[in-house]
Amino acid sequence: MKIYDHVQNLGARVGAIQVIAFVLLAVLGARLYYLQVVKGEYYSDRAENQRIRLIPIPAPRGAIFDRKGRILVDSRPIYNVVISNDGLKQAAGPDKVVDYSQGLSLEPQFVTERLSVLKKQNEFESLVLKENATIEDIAWVEAHSLEFPELRVELQPQRHYPLGTTLAHVLGYVGEISPKQLESDAYKDKGFRPGDIIGKGGLEQYYDEFLRGRPGYKKVIVDSRGRVQSELETVPPQSGQDLVTTIDLDLQMTAEDQLAKSSTKRGVVIAMDPNNGEILAMASAPSFDPNIFVKGASTPEGRKQIAEYWKDETRPLLNRAIQGRYPPGSTWKIPESVGALQEGAITVAHSNMLCGGGITIGNKLTRCMGNHGSPPLDTAITRSCDGYYYRLGLKMGIEGIIKMVETFGFDKRSGIDLPNEKVPQTPKTWMKYVIKHEGKWSDIRTVYASIGQDTVVVTPISMLRAVSSVGMRGKEYIPHFLKEFKPIAAVGEEGDPNYIPARPGFTFQHPEPTIIELQPAQWDLVLKGMWGVVNAGGTAGSIRIPGFDIAGKTGTAQVAEVGKDTGKNKDHSWFVSFAPAYKPEMSVIALIENSGFGAANAAPAVKAMYESYLSRRDGGQPATQEVAAR
Repeated sequence: MKIYDHVQNLGARVGAIQVIAFVLLAVLGARLYYLQVVKGEYYSDRAENQRIRLIPIPAPRGAIFDRKGRILVDSRPIYNVVISNDGLKQAAGPDKVVDYSQGLSLEPQFVTERLSVLKKQNEFESLVLKENATIEDIAWVEAHSLEFPELRVELQPQRHYPLGTTLAHVLGYVGEISPKQLESDAYKDKGFRPGDIIGKGGLEQYYDEFLRGRPGYKKVIVDSRGRVQSELETVPPQSGQDLVTTIDLDLQMTAEDQLAKSSTKRGVVIAMDPNNGEILAMASAPSFDPNIFVKGASTPEGRKQIAEYWKDETRPLLNRAIQGRYPPGSTWKIPESVGALQEGAITVAHSNMLCGGGITIGNKLTRCMGNHGSPPLDTAITRSCDGYYYRLGLKMGIEGIIKMVETFGFDKRSGIDLPNEKVPQTPKTWMKYVIKHEGKWSDIRTVYASIGQDTVVVTPISMLRAVSSVGMRGKEYIPHFLKEFKPIAAVGEEGDPNYIPARPGFTFQHPEPTIIELQPAQWDLVLKGMWGVVNAGGTAGSIRIPGFDIAGKTGTAQVAEVGKDTGKNKDHSWFVSFAPAYKPEMSVIALIENSGFGAANAAPAVKAMYESYLSRRDGGQPATQEVAAR
């Protein structure tokens, strides 16, 4: 009986076991079906990714040349220590920071920042941990390859600025794209990733799309620890397009030298071809070394230098040519003269106006630097008669001055191909504010505006463009640096999945110049006055070049009230010009900050620019020219 019961219980148990086994097998089968059939492709790809990596090959940026083919910017190969997100995984704790910092001579804070950026990237992505790796750095990485398989050494291009501080504001520099930029719409749709190098100022930023190349990659097989075992395929990168600029390096060096010799060593010199707007030279002082931003961002010394640039009260990172806004002083009288003739405030036959040694508005006496009687327009320009322009401004009215502002484009950017250009500020800018806070626009403000003070501040590039149009008898061109982008050949064969199409070359697309309408006799009158400034006993007679007539205008712009205009509040010195006077080949402007009279400081710098130009154009001999009727 007991044996029978035992056997009966055994059968029930076997049945239960069979049911349980069946259920388990069914669950296992369902899971296997899900993994191998439903999710088979996903896990197959993931397994492949665990075995195969795509290692990016950065593309060299296009080089930048001056108009004669001389190198201004290039890229040079360097060794970088790169860290992979896959090899790192979640083991980036404090110990890793200490190891990397000590092994690669990096600041712990910098390493922490890099690891933080890397963790936000997709799996298998990589980031440069240290640029310009030394022999010691490379040896350390190789010696610790088993301990730190996430690190590798790669040969990559790095931007190099052989001229250092020369042309720094024009060329700009490159750097890693910032987290804020990655979040902006302007960059979000272009496929940028953390660690990508982009232009950060100047031409590097403005033409980044063309200077930047298309990266390639290496397809490699790696082991379980992420170490490369073999290479399957290489897709070469496509270099960026080379940029040929309008810059003449000889003139640029002269401009830099004149600023270095100036009394305050702060200012601007710009040279332009008034016939088409090509910028031949643009120097802004003080300057900075763009190599610091490229090579020094990961070193304590470099980061310290960058911080000093930002804290420097002389603002070396500011491109004064397009971002500095200064009262133009008497240089403002040239566009104002054209505006007065356009509006009929004066005519060629009746352009005389009283100087009177100044003018009294209410109880306020505003003086002229002399007493010039009742001069015609050309003499008022030549002698820089403030009294004449006080009365001319009042006759035009503030509405007439604003109309002149609009005619010459002082209410907008010049359109130069550099980022972050500032717009001048004029009575048009301040009108609503003044009326709101003072009840009306007073005559004394019009008087001040008529000599480029008070509510008038302009950028040097906007003044050069305006005055150059006078030399061109009304043709005002867009200033620009682009001369030509060179073409780049395709990579691979068309139809190939890795094919990168060719990029065609192109030149600057010249828009039609703005036309400022004036009668020939009216242009002649203004030009006669500007010619006289240098060649007929005017305010800048000391810079006369026999056989090469310069037409120009001095400016001494007040930055503080009389009695306080010393030291850092001393007047700004201006000189704006073109030459030859009656058939311009080049226009030049100089601004020397807080240096005093325009004739004594800015004008000599301009003369040096013309002498440099002539020494190369005519082998040192000034050109002869037919002196037009004056």
